[in-house]
Amino acid sequence: MKRLAALVAALLLALPTLAVEPSERLPDPALESRARDIGRALRCVVCQNQSIDDSNAEVARDMRRAVRERLVAGDDDPKVFAYMVARYGDYVLLKPPFKAGTWILWLGGPLVLLVAGGALLLAVRRRRAVPPAPPPPLSDEERRRLDALLKN
Repeated sequence: MKRLAALVAALLLALPTLAVEPSERLPDPALESRARDIGRALRCVVCQNQSIDDSNAEVARDMRRAVRERLVAGDDDPKVFAYMVARYGDYVLLKPPFKAGTWILWLGGPLVLLVAGGALLLAVRRRRAVPPAPPPPLSDEERRRLDALLKN
């Protein structure tokens, strides 16, 4: 049973390596290594923060093909990245540069966290500032019913 669990775990860990299909691989190991390095740095434009190297999406497959075509054509790594950015925008980079067009990618998460924290702080302060209103006193009828319930 332990061997089966270990086998299943190993297969699950190997799933991302199945994203690059054998037909996509380049015959030159050095070029293939560069293509894999570039693929790990590029974001699949339809997946949730997944690299094109790990994604099985059709768009990621097309992007991997484009990277390999550029490498075979003789482009160096910066030219391949420039080509992909020109085609898909800075969003395609898993680590986009910090500039005016990408500030929301860098600051969006912390900004939302700060706004939510500020709203929570204001809500707590308002709640403490206004003391809760005391409940209205019991009517004579309610008092009689309460006394009857407490006696039983």
